[in-house]
Formats: sequence, structure tokens, C-alpha cells
Amino acid sequence: MRYDVIIVGAGPAGLSAAIYSARGGLKTAIFEKMMVGGQINVTEEVENYPGFEEPLSGFDLTDRMHKQAERFGADFIEEEITAIGLEGLCKIVETSENKYRAKSVIICTGAHPRRLNVPGEEQFTGRGVSYCATCDGALYRDKVVAVVGGGDSAIEEGLFLTRFAKKVYVIHRRDSLRAQKIIQDRAYKNPRMEFVWDSVVQEIRGENKVQELEVYNRKTNQISHIPVDGIFIYVGILPNNDLLESRLELDSGGFVLTDENMHTNIPGIYAAGDIRHTVLRQVVTAASDGAIAAWSAEKWIIENYDSLED
Repeated sequence: MRYDVIIVGAGPAGLSAAIYSARGGLKTAIFEKMMVGGQINVTEEVENYPGFEEPLSGFDLTDRMHKQAERFGADFIEEEITAIGLEGLCKIVETSENKYRAKSVIICTGAHPRRLNVPGEEQFTGRGVSYCATCDGALYRDKVVAVVGGGDSAIEEGLFLTRFAKKVYVIHRRDSLRAQKIIQDRAYKNPRMEFVWDSVVQEIRGENKVQELEVYNRKTNQISHIPVDGIFIYVGILPNNDLLESRLELDSGGFVLTDENMHTNIPGIYAAGDIRHTVLRQVVTAASDGAIAAWSAEKWIIENYDSLED
């Protein structure tokens, strides 16, 4: 099957690209092997997306984008992509079931949480180890939990956890937070939050579930043991780049390099959202990336139409 534009990934970037591409009259397909909406689906409240005076859930926001893209004619395809390649100027997207051709491809595959890679992490994932407070926070009502990290995500999710847990330890390898000041201020004022500075988790222990953390202080070289019922890990993200065309240029972290128009180094291939090398990863920036990528793809198709396969 042939399309003008194929979008890989249906998070905010992919959905925005689909809206702009389909509305522009391009035959558009968007592929998502998981749930439409991506990681933002598990965010309980989005309060900084322009145009909404009251917070709304991440699921509600992306559900609206999904319906909007469908209204403009975008095809949503629930097939897992196995390869993305080139055939001249034509782009080839293969799944386990079909092969699709497109004039342009927009990569919106996103990213995933980085792991601590310490003993007990894999063993207790789903039994006290979590990467999503909004998913699992309610399970820890009146219990003690720890959050690892010092950025926006760690502190925002730690604040969310104080709605349920009686105590939230924030374990950070440095002596100050990296989160935005307004978020830091909220955390410091919250009586349920306690900060463990200059420290790293060395081991996650328990029997059938998480019961204790072994924590190493990088300044004093002392080891302490903190009894907890759960641990939430926010130490960065890794790009979902397994399927990327091998000729795409990536940064040292594996994120796709683009110009200001979201164009990669390969003509007709664009990247948008968390998979892209960027200074900020938020819903609003992902949506902006997607809109720019779709506009750029349309412009590129028009300029090169005569040399593309029909």
C-alpha cells in the first residue's frame, strides 16, 4: 500500500504530524504497536498545555488529538514495524504482515526510562520497582516510598506520590535538584518529602516485594539502609531507535539529529518529539515538532513529486 506520509509512533508528536499532514490533503498513515498517545497517557494531570485553563489527563489530551487526526482522514494502523528502509527516493516500511511505501516518513518513536541497573531492580519490577508514579502511586497509600532522581520528572512524580504515601524519600546523587525552581519550592515545602543528598541506590532488597534500599553516600562513603515499600526511578530516558535507518545521523546519546525543520540527513525523512535531539521534551514541544515535520514533509513532496514513484 502506498502513502504520501507514514508516521511511526502515535504519541503527541506523531498525532500532531498526522493532524497537519492529513489536513494538508496528504494520504497519511500512522503506525503504533502499543496504545495511541504514548507515555503521556499515564500522566494524571497536564496543566501546562496551552489552551486548557483546567488540567486534563494525558489520555484525554491525546484522545482528542487521535479523534482530530481521524477526522482529517489519517489511517491508524496497529501493526508492529520490523524495518524502515529506502528504495531510491521511496521509503519502505515493513511490518510482520505487510510492506508499505511512502514518499516521506516522520519518525516519532519516542524514548523510554533509563534503568539504574542495580541488583534487585529487574527482580522487583512490578513488585515495588516502578517507573510511573501516576500508574502505581495509589498502591502505596500510607506507605513509605523512594524516588530516585532530581529532575522535573522525579520531583513532580514525588509530589504526586505524597497524595498517597506517608513519606517520600528523594534520593539524588548531587547536593541540589535540577528541577525547575517552582517545582523545587513545592517539594521543599511538602512535609512528606525527605531528601537524601549525594547518594545512589546500590541495591534493592526484599523477599517477595521491595522492603529495603542499600544507599551509598558519595561524599562520606557511608552505606545506609532505608526501609521502603516501593521505589520509583527517574534517572533519564533512552531513545527508541532500534528501527531507525542505519544512515540516519544520531547524537552521542542515540537521539536523531535534525535541522530546525525536523529534516534528518536523509531526504524525505523527518523526526519529531522525544526521539529527536532537543533541549526540552514536553507535550507542547512534541506537538510543535510534529506540526513542523508534517509541513516540511508536504513541502518536500511538492518540490520532489516529479522524481518520486507514483
